[in-house]
Amino acid sequence: MPPTNTPNLRQRRLGIELRKLREHSGLTSTEAANRLGLQQARVSMIEAGRYPVSADRVRTMARTYACTDEALVDALTAMTGRRVRGWWEEYREHLPPDLIDLAELEHHAIALRVSLAIHIPALLQTPDHARAMLREAVPAFRAYEIEHRLAHRIRRQTVLHRTNPPLYSALIHEAALRIQYGGLETARAQLSHLLALSEESHITVRVIPYDCGGFPGNGQSVNYLHGSDPHLDTVQLDTHHGCDFLDAQAQLGKYRTILDRMEAVALKPAATRDLIAHILRSR
Repeated sequence: MPPTNTPNLRQRRLGIELRKLREHSGLTSTEAANRLGLQQARVSMIEAGRYPVSADRVRTMARTYACTDEALVDALTAMTGRRVRGWWEEYREHLPPDLIDLAELEHHAIALRVSLAIHIPALLQTPDHARAMLREAVPAFRAYEIEHRLAHRIRRQTVLHRTNPPLYSALIHEAALRIQYGGLETARAQLSHLLALSEESHITVRVIPYDCGGFPGNGQSVNYLHGSDPHLDTVQLDTHHGCDFLDAQAQLGKYRTILDRMEAVALKPAATRDLIAHILRSR
């Protein structure tokens, strides 16, 4: 198969992990190429995600690099083969690439941990709430751009309602429950929707109350996506310029700690539901 100039995030991540294995073994790309019987340029393109690689090739590379972590090798081989055309590909011409990559990451994740300070998580939003948020973008989206992004966001939510959905844990600050995006009726419907979803066995919603004091990570949205192997976890951060994706082990460890410390000050799920119901009744 010919190389591609536009690898998706999953292809790039496979290449990154193969490069990490090579570097851990102490081999240069030229030395690795010689041992694998490949040209150095081919190894570089594989590591950049630009050249397809088979499961057998990945196992050969892992043996060459003296990798003994069979679980990791199995997870990497599962990422090989032809590029899967998921539903998110329908939006590639209409939305930024990072939103397409995020949907694909969510599709393959075995668990999701999310924390937000002043927003309801995207996967838990009602269409009216999501539309009201999208209307606040700077610079403003055109009407058709809002509808493309809204449709994409609603399609992303299907990951929580499929057979064998990933475990989903959301940490939400109390402020997010009280901001009335779209007006009172939209806000009430959003709280009712959030309350109903929190009853699902695979969805955990916990609120950080106003009176909890300080905590790390406040003011920053964190989306931690657990891969099929811990080495393949990814952190996605929302920024004003788009999404940032992090995969270095030190970064992953940092954000696991942040989420753990945020959970330590959050209300338990039952108390969270009580607070949501209380706010809903007061409106």
